[in-house]
Amino acid sequence: MGKWPKPAEGSWTEHYPELGTGPVSFRDSISPEFYELEREAVFKRAWLNVGRVEELPRVGSHLTKDIAVAKTSVLVVKGRDGQIRAFHNLCRHRGNKLVWNDFPSQEVKGTCRQFTCKYHGWRYGLDGALTFVQQPGEFFGLDHAEYGLKAVHCDVWNGFIFINFDPEPRQTLRDFLGPMITALDDYPFELMTERYEFEAHNNSNWKIFADAFQEYYHVPSLHSQQVPTEVRQPNATFECGHFQIDGPHRLVSTAGTRRWLLAPEYMYPVERATRSGLVGPWRTPETHQSAGLNPGGIEPWGITNFQIFPNLEILIYHGWYLLYRYWPTSYNTHKFEAYNAFHPARTVRERVEHEVASVVLKEFALQDAGMLGGTQAALEYGLDEPIVDDYPLNDQEILVRHLHHVAVEWVEKYREERDAGRSPVGV
Repeated sequence: MGKWPKPAEGSWTEHYPELGTGPVSFRDSISPEFYELEREAVFKRAWLNVGRVEELPRVGSHLTKDIAVAKTSVLVVKGRDGQIRAFHNLCRHRGNKLVWNDFPSQEVKGTCRQFTCKYHGWRYGLDGALTFVQQPGEFFGLDHAEYGLKAVHCDVWNGFIFINFDPEPRQTLRDFLGPMITALDDYPFELMTERYEFEAHNNSNWKIFADAFQEYYHVPSLHSQQVPTEVRQPNATFECGHFQIDGPHRLVSTAGTRRWLLAPEYMYPVERATRSGLVGPWRTPETHQSAGLNPGGIEPWGITNFQIFPNLEILIYHGWYLLYRYWPTSYNTHKFEAYNAFHPARTVRERVEHEVASVVLKEFALQDAGMLGGTQAALEYGLDEPIVDDYPLNDQEILVRHLHHVAVEWVEKYREERDAGRSPVGV
């Protein structure tokens, strides 16, 4: 008998019958052909998070984001009217990458009054309009109005900046996010501006790493050292209290042990000394508890992990949050971006608490990442056909099942529209 009640159907998976309960295939994570379809069906049609408004604090603030899966670089900028816009980071004259510093392959952030191409000096306003051409009389009927930067659809939800490469997105950002995610409309992400960032380039399909953070079934085995050796339980288990699915998105909530209430032998010396660790600082400033934060009513509540399709994950703890993004770079590699966000430290002790939490969480993420190469290699075993193509998932892995189900569903819909001779727009 589990600790937490399950839906009337008897399991979370059966509560969402479209997912089925049989073994799943991971061909969507090992096929170069599927990856090429996924680029078009998913990453060129879904809304993608590229930053937060705090990264663009003033007029002219900008950032670039190189998105290999879409074969482009994007320039995101705050205009003189306060609006945030996105453009392909491409000069309209000869195709030079417009905004970069020392190395064209590196992403940049900065502030400027206008953008000037390093090659021939064409200039663009913060709204993307072409404002200056060197020796305009040498061109043939050049109309400045026709050669502004190529715009990318851009919108903001609760401070998160999203873009969409679809020429005609079928859904607005808000409609795409749906009620489960927008229930966080009033959550004060904007108060948590002290960030600790890290990035990794991993040898696995992007979904394989996302899977590692969608289930906690692996925690007792892979992360057994979250407590000292003397008190580890060899037969420990982990059960999540609530799962929820809304369209292509999903969430999981877990209960939370208050570390400071544990006996000293259950804590490492650094935790006792700094009052911080795996679940973050023990004490954080009071933060408004949004109605959407704990939809299952878990008590004591610990974490809610929001998975926004395709590649964004926001894990909200008590008074701080953790964000992950998975950017595919090939069918079996991806770039992983992550940061922790806290209320700005008011004392040296609080700064130490934040740094300890960030280091510990990075270590646990690296433990998950350490599984990726082996998982990807084993999934690819075989010549024309994988050696194993049916993997049983338990009820605690429902979100793994859902992610792969949605990815395949989007690709199949795209393929149907393409084969029917229609322009595949939106989902």
